[in-house]
Amino acid sequence: MVFSFLPSIVPAFPEYTGPYKVGAVDVEIPISEIGSVSATPNEADHIHTIQFRIFYPATPDTNSEGISWLPPPQRLAVWAYSQFLGLSSRVASVLSFLPRHLHYIKIPVHANATLLPPQSAGNPQSRWPTVLFSHGLGGSRNAYSHIAGSLASHGMVVFCPEHRDASAAISVIRDPKDPKSSHIVRCLRIEHIHTPEVWAKRETQIRIRTWEIGLLMEAIHRIDLGDNDIIKANLSTPSPTPLSTLYQFTERLDVHEPGKMIFGGHSFGSATVVQVIKSTYYADHPDIAKWDNPLFRPVENSAIRRQITENTPTFLLDMWCFPILSAASAPLFNLPLPAYSPTAASPVGGNGILAIESEAFYKWKENMHSTARIVSPDPSAKVVSETAFERPGAKKQKGSATKLIEPSVFYVQNSAHLNQSDFGVLFPWAVKKIFKGEQPERILRLNTRAILQFLRENGVSVARTWYGDLGEGGTEENIELEKEKKGVDGGIHKDKAILEKKLAKGNEGDIKEEKNDEKKSPGSIEAWRWINIIGMGTESGPSEAGLQSGETTAQEAEEAGRDEEEMEGQMEPGMNHDDVAEPATAATFPSEGITRNARAEVDERTTA
Repeated sequence: MVFSFLPSIVPAFPEYTGPYKVGAVDVEIPISEIGSVSATPNEADHIHTIQFRIFYPATPDTNSEGISWLPPPQRLAVWAYSQFLGLSSRVASVLSFLPRHLHYIKIPVHANATLLPPQSAGNPQSRWPTVLFSHGLGGSRNAYSHIAGSLASHGMVVFCPEHRDASAAISVIRDPKDPKSSHIVRCLRIEHIHTPEVWAKRETQIRIRTWEIGLLMEAIHRIDLGDNDIIKANLSTPSPTPLSTLYQFTERLDVHEPGKMIFGGHSFGSATVVQVIKSTYYADHPDIAKWDNPLFRPVENSAIRRQITENTPTFLLDMWCFPILSAASAPLFNLPLPAYSPTAASPVGGNGILAIESEAFYKWKENMHSTARIVSPDPSAKVVSETAFERPGAKKQKGSATKLIEPSVFYVQNSAHLNQSDFGVLFPWAVKKIFKGEQPERILRLNTRAILQFLRENGVSVARTWYGDLGEGGTEENIELEKEKKGVDGGIHKDKAILEKKLAKGNEGDIKEEKNDEKKSPGSIEAWRWINIIGMGTESGPSEAGLQSGETTAQEAEEAGRDEEEMEGQMEPGMNHDDVAEPATAATFPSEGITRNARAEVDERTTA
């Protein structure tokens, strides 16, 4: 009875607004079954599997139970998230004995549901558009369930890996030789300062992350081929994942035609996506080929090498640029994203790039200016100029040089970094009080609108944007929002206003304070602001190479370091707190290994 009131106070996710129900499946595959895609990082000896969750459109008759947002072992996961969020040891110790409370948080998906056939959903193609999404610091395969589920509800299959580079709050790796045994990878607390030691640690994590994505890409392709060895090797089978759940993806994923897959990420995940896409696309570039110790060099006939092209759609949420600015990555940094490839006959340019910032990251000058350079045609230039978008030698019919499209870069007013993930919805009181982030559902709703329209403009078939998601405005037609139709036709298929590159009053592209009470002009979207990157770059964060060469002064590095340390509270709230609890179950869950029976025993003892 003491817990009877808890469901009424447990935070809940909003329902997805796409026309399709959403299924989810948990997968963990031994790396030995996948084979070699690239050199294994020296620091990845402890990683024997790749783990990921798949979100996908499900049949209308799906009614299976939702899944818990908190992964097992729940008591240890509660402690890990308490640390990540910076809760005091006293609060953490109390919460660690209440996993039943957090157990009520359910992701509004249906476990192991039947995949909706693309044709029955009116998809002109026989395969679903496929997305790979990389999480940020403190994330997991579940931590971006709302954005992943939202995309799935609009007709996409989304793969969310859980990185084992010690950036996740906590991750459990099964032993392929003895699936009843596992070991834990805990979150590694790395300072946010500009030193060679810190850059080296982040580079190590990037190497592991890109390697994992290469392996995941191979697994995705083989799942689509109905590969028995891969599907039967799933360590989550028979429980909680039946074999039939994975077999249903056979010949249903649009992953074989080059440039078709969509890549996205948040924070460290965005940096990971940039590095993996560049490393793959430019693997044979002279500056990269001579690199003795590349971040990631996939073998020539690997799935990821066949997939990445200049047409690969890429969306980046609050990209954290620090890991990209290491000296070791300098050759890669100077090359543009493939969308601007100088060797491509018809590059898509900025049409293939979408970047969405929280207001906190928009106002972080060093990171914002670095982002502007990374999504420009010439990252090596100190300033993003209009001439950088002109393609020499390519002529229009009238004889003028062809100008590449600028990337779509926006931010949401009054939003915090954690608003881009599930944390903003689950812990709105903390995000608002500590980080001044308001209306957590708004940024997720605007993100979904922007990504959907971005994909439409890249030729991806996705479902309509629901009328109810247009509450911030910007529609080009008179819509009676109170109707709130939820059917397949209950929305619009052209939401052009969301990607309109139009400056709001008082926003000239510089990073300035804006009046939040400014009146909304006709056709504008409330709290949604375009960022003009032309002229940005001069205040980019210092690179490790710049510090080594003396190009960046000690004073500049010190100032940037202070800003980085201030922002660490946005990315890793627990970094600012020394008073955090050690796990009450440390003896039961030693870092070197745990058994499945021990995990189940503790979960049963603390949730009964």
